[in-house]
Amino acid sequence: MSAPARRPDAVQNRTRIVEAARVALAESHHVHLNEIAKRAGVGQGTLYRNFPNREALLAEVYRRDVEELVTAASALLAEHEPVEALRHWLDRVIDYAEIKYGVLAVLEPAAWQDLVAHSQNPIEGALSHLLDAGKAAGFIRTDVDARGVLLLIAYLSRLDRDEWEATARPLMNVILDGLRRQDADQRGQQTPKTS
Repeated sequence: MSAPARRPDAVQNRTRIVEAARVALAESHHVHLNEIAKRAGVGQGTLYRNFPNREALLAEVYRRDVEELVTAASALLAEHEPVEALRHWLDRVIDYAEIKYGVLAVLEPAAWQDLVAHSQNPIEGALSHLLDAGKAAGFIRTDVDARGVLLLIAYLSRLDRDEWEATARPLMNVILDGLRRQDADQRGQQTPKTS
């Protein structure tokens, strides 16, 4: 037997709680549940019915960010040329990473290791999708793969919180520039050269 469907207002409350927690994490790693309930416009009882503790709430923030990041890849490719889609996706990775490190800073190691393990393959798959589209269009180097790019991106975690905003995007641009084929037009006209 399946679980009963949630009432629409209960679904909205849960969504507001997760969004409030995400905003709070972007501001500080010190997340207090009473502040999140206040931001979400719900009582503490509603918060605790949805999330029995801080770890459960932060894990849900993390899972939703991963889900949005993964589904964004196909949507961006439908709207943009491959390199531009990859650029937009990498911008989202920066936002995701900021929240990820906030979540990981407050969770117990066993909890965050489980979250990271379950998110690695979907994120790698989304990035592979973007890279493959760029390779097929002749704009992305053929000697790179998603795992290697994720290793490069992982070094962003070494940034201090106070330098994140000023440094993360410029470094991500360096990564994107390194992914471009050398014979592709660097001025953004995205016309691959023919042999």
